[in-house]
Amino acid sequence: MRRMVLVGRSECGKTTLKQVLRGERITYKKTQYVSQYDCIIDMPGEYAENLDLAHAIDLYVAEADVVGIVLSATEPYSLYPPNVTPLGNRDEIGIVTKIDHWCADPEQAARWLRLTGCKKIFFTSAYTGEGIDEIVKFLEEEHELCPVGQIMDKMHQESFKKPAKLKPYHLQ
Repeated sequence: MRRMVLVGRSECGKTTLKQVLRGERITYKKTQYVSQYDCIIDMPGEYAENLDLAHAIDLYVAEADVVGIVLSATEPYSLYPPNVTPLGNRDEIGIVTKIDHWCADPEQAARWLRLTGCKKIFFTSAYTGEGIDEIVKFLEEEHELCPVGQIMDKMHQESFKKPAKLKPYHLQ
């Protein structure tokens, strides 16, 4: 299973999404620090909101195979700049949360995520379970090495005349 880091502003539903994906009971818990679980990395929203902390996102993205860019369907604005996903070297997916909320506008949130560059967008509700199975199936799909892995493999072949045995550390 691929490892996913959840990035988004405070109260957008990252920790609740993590709880549902891991089969835990939903309880409110303010994320105070980066929490790493088997296949989920949950980051405090302040990392995405504060420029002084934003550089730490890169450190944890390096530990993941997929970046889940989370945006609540109740948001009045998008935190993310346009066309930001090509800057990464991981699969980026958009995750719209709280689609069951009475003031939700999931299509607006999806438009904002498409504007960031997300090609694949999941619509989720932690309370009804909608969209959760699709995310799990996506994380279970076989995937190619990220471009960095392919470059490292090619360099290894040139140097040692044999393919590298590259595996993410959590699969070894």
